[in-house]
Amino acid sequence: MTHTSYLLLGSNLGKREEIVEKATLSINQIIGTVSEYSSIYETLAWGIEDQPAFLNQVIKVETILNPHQLLTTINKIEKELGRIRHKKWAERLIDIDILYYDDIVMDTPHLTIPHAEIVNRKFTLAPLAEVAPKLIHPVLGKTQLELLRDCNDGLEVKKIISRPPK
Repeated sequence: MTHTSYLLLGSNLGKREEIVEKATLSINQIIGTVSEYSSIYETLAWGIEDQPAFLNQVIKVETILNPHQLLTTINKIEKELGRIRHKKWAERLIDIDILYYDDIVMDTPHLTIPHAEIVNRKFTLAPLAEVAPKLIHPVLGKTQLELLRDCNDGLEVKKIISRPPK
C-alpha cells in the first residue's frame, strides 16, 4: 500500500540548488516516487537569522515506508549529502522535513505529523500551497492556501526558480 507524504527540502550552504536536486533524486530512488515539485523559493533564515538565506522546495512523494521508516531514511539521505547536526535551526547543507503523511496525526518524541511549525512558516506554506493548495490540515481543518493567507510570518519568500514542467 502506498502513502502520500509532503516533504520540505531546504539548503543554505554550498551549491544550494544542486544539493536540493540531489536530495530529490535520492528520495526518488530510495523513498518512493516524487510526483510533484514546487518551485524553488529563497527566504532569509528563520529561527537563527545570522546565516545565509535558504532555498526551499516542497515535493509530494508516494512511498510504501511507514512514518518512522520514512524519517530514518530521510536522516540517512541528509547524512549522505553531508549534513552535520550542530544545533537547532543552524545552517545546513540539507534539511528534509516531513510535513504531512496521508492524513495521519501523530506526536512522538522523534516525530510529529503534521509538522508542528507548518502554520508559522511562510517558507513552508508558499511552496506547499503551490503543490497542494486544497490539502486540508488534519487538525486545523484548513487548506494550505488558507494557512498561507493566515500566516503571520513576516519573512519575504521569493520564487526564484519556477516549478519544473510535468
